[in-house]
Amino acid sequence: MTQFSRRDFMKSSLIASSGTALISAMPQVIGAQVKPRSSTLRFGVNYIPRKNWLFCWEDWDKQSVADDLEMVRSLGMDHIRAHCLWPIFEPGINYVSERALDHVNDLMEVADRADLDVELTVLSGWMSGSAYMPAWAAPLAKDHNVFASPDVIEGEKLLFKRLADVVGQYRRFMGFDIGNEMSVLLNRGNQIAPDQAAAWTNEMFGYLDNIAPGKFHVDGLDHTVWWTDIAFTRPLVANTGAASIVHCYPYFAGALKRYGYDGVGTLHLVEYNAELAYAYQKDLGRRVWVEETGASPEWMPESYMPEYAKLVLHNAADTGTIWGFTWWCSHDIDPSIKGFKSLEYTLGLIDQKNHVKPLGRAIADLANELRSQTYSSPQRRTALVIPDSGLGRDPDWTYATAFMNLVEKRQKPCIVIEGRSKDEDYLRARGITELIPVADAAKV
Repeated sequence: MTQFSRRDFMKSSLIASSGTALISAMPQVIGAQVKPRSSTLRFGVNYIPRKNWLFCWEDWDKQSVADDLEMVRSLGMDHIRAHCLWPIFEPGINYVSERALDHVNDLMEVADRADLDVELTVLSGWMSGSAYMPAWAAPLAKDHNVFASPDVIEGEKLLFKRLADVVGQYRRFMGFDIGNEMSVLLNRGNQIAPDQAAAWTNEMFGYLDNIAPGKFHVDGLDHTVWWTDIAFTRPLVANTGAASIVHCYPYFAGALKRYGYDGVGTLHLVEYNAELAYAYQKDLGRRVWVEETGASPEWMPESYMPEYAKLVLHNAADTGTIWGFTWWCSHDIDPSIKGFKSLEYTLGLIDQKNHVKPLGRAIADLANELRSQTYSSPQRRTALVIPDSGLGRDPDWTYATAFMNLVEKRQKPCIVIEGRSKDEDYLRARGITELIPVADAAKV
């Protein structure tokens, strides 16, 4: 463990050590104190229509959608993350459904009336545990890699352009989310190397900034980007788009198995993911969007879920890194629609009759409470020092276990990657005065 006072920190260098200095995988960040940025937390939901699920884009009921969004707004939410279903919107590589575009226009109209901003997630080829891919893209079409095939990428851009022509006129259009958890597709006929992932990501964001400038464009990749080393690397996803995206569930991350539904590792899981994302960012003013998190009665007693939400969101908000929370999801899935795993049907804050559930009321109260507080740039003094890369099979808890050990000792740690652990200006800008190597914290 390395400890030093603020006076010592200002006078002496942390770089003094024997051996070769660590080489950063990312550029040095700053040379001056970062000015705190105050922000009001945003609260929203991933919109799952209670009528016809996302098949609604084909069987549209504008009044039902309007009723859904009015109830979402009654919870005090300020935005929704809406999901296209890729095969419905773009059944051909150069053909976009006019009917689906008309329905997007309807959605924007009713969202505007409900005072809800809309983040539109477009390439949703992975949704709620299943792949929904157009026939002209892999894995259905051989050699049509969605991240590397020039023809496919042009098809993707066409869909974004046609959507931009529709939604760009609306003041409630927040921006485009490139796709929902497209990193899952890496193991489904779309293998690429890190340099290809970076090329595709930068090309897509460049295109979105061109057709919809000034908007909040992000890429909603799943949790594996933070829990293992894949083509979409942590430095890439922490420094592209308008915010770093976190999808965080205690079941899929393995926290429930390790800590139970009310243990430290479960209740501080979102906090850990936010700190991990922040550690890889070059811009310390950039924020982390908890774009998906949720709770299922299959994971914990339903009566405990409001308490769970309160603890998890308070812990994460305390990091000072958060842009907002977008709960998964708005409404329960109609049980008459078959094919989903059982837990998917009851994740909503609102039931099939459009009535708010107890968890929904708790989230509404939390949104009101946390919005009244001001969160500035994070200033946690104790930092867990982790390797820049090297995580193994998903989910790899090497770093997370060390983090949770410190939390159990009543510390509030942040995270620093080794490549920056000897950069005085960077540490000073973050207010860090104590460094704890991950190996030491793992033994706590």
